[in-house]
Amino acid sequence: MPRARKGTNTIKKRRKLLRQVKGYRWNRKSKVRRARQALLKAWTYAYRDRKTRKRDKRTLWQVKINAASREGGITYSQLINVLKQKGIKLDRKILADLAENEPETFKSVLQSAGVRASQKASSDDSEVSPE
Repeated sequence: MPRARKGTNTIKKRRKLLRQVKGYRWNRKSKVRRARQALLKAWTYAYRDRKTRKRDKRTLWQVKINAASREGGITYSQLINVLKQKGIKLDRKILADLAENEPETFKSVLQSAGVRASQKASSDDSEVSPE
C-alpha cells in the first residue's frame, strides 16, 4: 500500500489561509507564515472590538435615554429604578430607540412609570426666583 501524502491537504490549508488575508499589505498577503501571524492578530482584534462595540452601544443607549428622560423631568438612574420597581421590563436598547424615534411613546412609558412631566418645571420655578 502506498504511503499517504499530506501535500494536497497542506496546499488546501495554505490556499484557504491566503484567501483570508487577501487585501492585507506587504508580505502578509503572500507569505504563509506572515499571513498566519497576521490572521491570528486580526482575530484577536476582532474579538476584542466586538466586546468594545457592545460596550459603546450600551453607553450610547444610556446617553439617549438620559437626554429624553431629563426632558420628562427625571434622571436616567431614577428612571431605571422606577421602571424596575414598577416591573416594566423594557431594556435599554428598546428605551433608547423609543426615545430617539418615537418620543410620544417614550413619554407614555414615563407616564406609565408614574413620572410626572411637571416635576422638573415646578422644581425649576422654586429654585430660580428673580425677586
